[in-house]
Amino acid sequence: MQTKPETLPELTSGGKHRRFTFVLLDQFTLLCFSAAMESLRIANRMAGRELYSWNLVGEGGETVTCSAGTVFQVDSDFSELQRDDTIMVCGGIEVQKATSKRVLSWLRREARKGLTIAGLCTASYTLAKAGLLDGKRATIHWENSDSFAEEFEDVDLTKSVFVIDGNRLSTAGGTSSIDLMLKIIADDHGEELANLVADQLIYSSIRTDQDTQRLSIPTRIGVRHPKLSMVIQMMEKNIEEPISPSVLAEDVGMSTRQLERLFRRYLNRSPKRYYMELRLQKARNLLMQTDMSVINVALACGFASPSHFSKCYRAHYDTTPYRERGSKGVRQIT
Repeated sequence: MQTKPETLPELTSGGKHRRFTFVLLDQFTLLCFSAAMESLRIANRMAGRELYSWNLVGEGGETVTCSAGTVFQVDSDFSELQRDDTIMVCGGIEVQKATSKRVLSWLRREARKGLTIAGLCTASYTLAKAGLLDGKRATIHWENSDSFAEEFEDVDLTKSVFVIDGNRLSTAGGTSSIDLMLKIIADDHGEELANLVADQLIYSSIRTDQDTQRLSIPTRIGVRHPKLSMVIQMMEKNIEEPISPSVLAEDVGMSTRQLERLFRRYLNRSPKRYYMELRLQKARNLLMQTDMSVINVALACGFASPSHFSKCYRAHYDTTPYRERGSKGVRQIT
C-alpha cells in the first residue's frame, strides 16, 4: 500500500489553488485524459491538501463516449468559466467530426476572457479550427501532423511532445499529458512536488518541450547507420518535391550505387521504393484525415500526374485513392 511521504515539499506558490475544466470531445482518447487528471490528483495527495480541482464538461451535458467505448458522465454542458480557470480539451479519433460549431463558439468566447486553453492529443485541431493557435507554436499527434500542416498554415507546427506558447498549450497525445502536467505542477508549486508526482506514476523519464514525440530514425528503422539516417531524414523533409537518389547520395558523400547497396542491405528495398512508400503513406494520411481533393493530395506528395498517383497508390494499397477517400469513416489517432 502506498503511503504519503513524511516530509512534503515546500510549496512555492503560497497555496495557490487552480481549477481545470476538462472538455471531453466525442471519441476522446482515454489515456491523454486520465494521464492529465491523475497527475493532478496525485499532486493533491502528495501535498496533503487540494491544490487542484477539476470538472468534466461535454456537449449536451450528459454523457461522452471515449474511443475505447467507455461512457463518461460529465458534470455539465458548456457554461461560463472564471478567468483563472484552465481549459483542457481532450481529443481522439474523428476529431473533425467532434469539433462542432457549439464547441468552437464556446472556446472562442472563453478565449476572449484570456483563459489558458490546452489541446490534448488531437484536440490541437479543435483549437486551430477555432483560430486560437494562429501565429502560435503547437504540436499534435504525429499521425495527424501532415493533415494539420496542410489545413492550418498560420500555426507553427512542431514535433515536440508538448508546447506551451503563452496561454495556449498542446500535447502530442498518449503519455505526453503527463509531461505537460508535471511542467505545470513544477511551475505552480516547485520541482520537488512534480518529481514526487512522477515517482508515484513510475514515470522515470520526464520529457520537456524540447523532446520530440517520435523515435529517432535509427531506433525506428532498427538500423544505426549515420548516412542512412541522414538520407531518410532528407526524404521525410522533402515529400512535396522529391529529391533524386543521385542528389541524395551526393549530399551524404556517396555514389548512387553505394546508396542503392546501403538501402538493399539494411531495408531490403531500393531508395526509390522507400521514398515512394513515404510519399504514399503521407498521401493516405491526407486522404483519410482531410477533405483535400485527390489531385491536391497527389501534388502535396510529389506526384505531378493524378493518373500516376492513382497507379502507384493502387499498386501499394490495393485500392484507388478515390475508394480510400470514400472509406474514411475511421481516422485513426492514438
